[in-house]
Amino acid sequence: MLKELSIKNFAIIDELTVSFEEGLTVLTGETGAGKSIIIDAVHLLCGGRGSQEFIRHGAKKAELEGLFIISDPKHSVFKKMLDVGIDKDEETIILRRDINESGKSVCRVNGKLVTIGILREIGASLIDIHGQHESQELMDDKAHIHLLDQFAGDDLKAVKEAYRELFSKYKKWKKELATLTENEQQIAHKIDLYTFQVEEIDEAQLKRGEEESLQNEKKKLLNFHKMFDKISSSYDAILGESKGLDYIGSAMSDLQDISDVDENMKDLSESVSSAFYILQDAAHQLKNDLDEMEYDSNQLQIVEDRLALIQTLKRKYGASIEEILEYKEQIQHSLDQLVNRDEQIQKMAEKIRQIEIDLQLEANELTDKRKAASSLLSNAIMEQLQELYMEKATFAVMFHDHPNPIYNEDGIDDLSFYISTNVGEPLKALTKIASGGELSRMMLALKSIFSKHQGITSIIFDEVDTGVSGRVAQAIAEKIAGIATNSQVLCISHLSQVAAMADQHLLIRKEVSGNRTYTLLEEITDDQRAEELSRMMSGTEITTTTLKHSKELLKIAYERKKVLRNS
Repeated sequence: MLKELSIKNFAIIDELTVSFEEGLTVLTGETGAGKSIIIDAVHLLCGGRGSQEFIRHGAKKAELEGLFIISDPKHSVFKKMLDVGIDKDEETIILRRDINESGKSVCRVNGKLVTIGILREIGASLIDIHGQHESQELMDDKAHIHLLDQFAGDDLKAVKEAYRELFSKYKKWKKELATLTENEQQIAHKIDLYTFQVEEIDEAQLKRGEEESLQNEKKKLLNFHKMFDKISSSYDAILGESKGLDYIGSAMSDLQDISDVDENMKDLSESVSSAFYILQDAAHQLKNDLDEMEYDSNQLQIVEDRLALIQTLKRKYGASIEEILEYKEQIQHSLDQLVNRDEQIQKMAEKIRQIEIDLQLEANELTDKRKAASSLLSNAIMEQLQELYMEKATFAVMFHDHPNPIYNEDGIDDLSFYISTNVGEPLKALTKIASGGELSRMMLALKSIFSKHQGITSIIFDEVDTGVSGRVAQAIAEKIAGIATNSQVLCISHLSQVAAMADQHLLIRKEVSGNRTYTLLEEITDDQRAEELSRMMSGTEITTTTLKHSKELLKIAYERKKVLRNS
């Protein structure tokens, strides 16, 4: 749910922080007070299009921040955050967006800078905004198949997962076949390129670990004279004219002579003897190294040329010899496929033919499941429409047949939602509905059903009750309250029936101070609610009749909410 919203220097809002509760929050106030500005702020916070026009006059930037509490650890938003490298901070998600004077935005999620596209993607998992003339996903033909699948539940989900696993293989093999059947000129170019690359790598006769060995050899060659001098000096100190080993030998002999006199001298004698023989072996090794050492300037050139060759190949084919050899294996495989492509094409075509048989069976099962679910969905939506006094409306999920259906991630079905709102009128695409009042009720009917399946944290209704009154207004109020039993709902309304259903009632008003207009917000408490409802019904003058009616409305709303929460 959206727990807290902070707005600064946005439109006519100077600075405003509001905390929201679970259930239904209704925002009321006079036209122009800034109700829709608050919804605009939420829309921009979730990735909507912004510009410098939103910045309050005289300010440098507009600042928006929202705190969301997500109690479900499996909510889809956490996977989206993980995909873009944003850490999960328990149940808390903080979205922030600053809009500067140039119109550019700085966006953050949990403190990490993100692009506007990522902010929009994450925001879409948290907030669903609906206005009288805006219905987003529900009015998008392409989204209808996903809504139907959500309604169908786990039974269809299992079939869809099996289909997608098979489709993934099908798509991979189709891609390989497309590569094999490219035009002859492209294939000839690829064969020439791959052949050259394989031959160039083979000719180098690279060995794993070779570069490190060459670097060590180069280091030795560059330091040859230093090594020769130091080894010679070391040998001389031990066994040369310095007679270092002779002195140690003399000490060894003297200690051996007295080792049987003093027990302590025996251990010391053995230590000196051990050191003597170790140094003797070291001297012989140094002598052998000196005898074998021979400076070869040509060898240094050979090593440097070899390292230069490896560096050239690394620039072309990989960051290391291991990567170069792996690349060679990959292009060798591609080259073999291209050279033997006729045989490969036949094999691949047969593979695809076989998998299409299985894919068709899985796709048909998906279609059967969807058609069964579509009948249930149609009945459920018409039941909702009846409750909204659209008794004559007919709803159906239309499956569009194509002579040559194309496989995609969702199967082969092309479907969309159709409705007829009047007797004798043919079913038409849902997106073609023109009446604002009908569109609002249709959207509420759909949202009443899909709010249970979509996993959206917060739903915002921006004056979707415009143009209705009487019993329809009461039905809409109850429908919005019903949706609020599954998701947090924020609703801007001018209807007292909707406001009476609120779990939280916020009044938005504006005032002028110092030649500037300010938007203010206050929460309407239980004692004030009847007066505010009366004001919504009759304007500024509150009469005994309207006040009595408001109290009755609140009493009815209380009873209806108890029924909704227990149903």
